Amino acid sequence: MPGFLILNGPNLNLLGTRQPEVYGRTTLADVEDMCRAHAKEIGVEVEFAQSNHEGALIDAIHGTRGRLDGLILNAGAYTHTSVALMDAISSAEIPAIELHLSNVHAREEFRHTSYIARVAVGVICGFGARGYTLAMDAMKSHLDSLS
Repeated sequence: MPGFLILNGPNLNLLGTRQPEVYGRTTLADVEDMCRAHAKEIGVEVEFAQSNHEGALIDAIHGTRGRLDGLILNAGAYTHTSVALMDAISSAEIPAIELHLSNVHAREEFRHTSYIARVAVGVICGFGARGYTLAMDAMKSHLDSLS
């Protein structure tokens, strides 16, 4: 059974209470529950991690290497600034999907640049919490296409 890490970056621990007009009212715990239920439906295993610290995110990405089959990453603001996360994804040698709750392309110009997208198989943005299950479906489909 394929295994994915769903990794959330800075400020996502405040999901549901931080700028709900932009990010919605669904909490990170709600997202994890939704993903666990969806994982059973599509036959995958999921692990979750969240950190506000870049190094902890890098360690989590490195921890997927040789152990899991895919990475779903909402790197938050690090998407637009972190060459280190980009390099960690390349080093892990597993497919990654970049995920955002909001449509970053409809927001401030600095959010239009992504270091993560350069090493991701795809990007999902703008669908709120539903983006997580869309990313899971996309990752499963991607892995199935490699078989």
